[in-house]
Amino acid sequence: MHPIRTTALAALALLALAPATAAADAHPTPKHGLLLTVSGAENTWIRGVGLHCSAPVGGGHPTARAACDALTWARGSFDALPGDPHPCTKQYDPVTATADGTWRGRTVHWKKTFGNACELDAATGPVFRF
Repeated sequence: MHPIRTTALAALALLALAPATAAADAHPTPKHGLLLTVSGAENTWIRGVGLHCSAPVGGGHPTARAACDALTWARGSFDALPGDPHPCTKQYDPVTATADGTWRGRTVHWKKTFGNACELDAATGPVFRF
């Protein structure tokens, strides 16, 4: 095969693989525990942390024990977290929270957008306090 044609075919093969690789890296899923992230408007990444609820509890989360207790209370459902109800302003400054990984052997992929950081805190309590 001609060297230019070989190079062109190799470049096309790499381009075909690039979107799949980028998509896979966009939401890394840990094999054990959870990766929690908070993003601002237009998906600007703000912060992220690992959370492990099996011994040893931790993973970098500053209040891992409280976050794990809240998840246990909710039976692993992020939509059922007890939260920490408190008043919030109506200022619209959206934040998106995600959780990817495993909780007690069950795969978790959760994502939800809140009107502002206060609403996220009120709904999720210690889980996204990092």
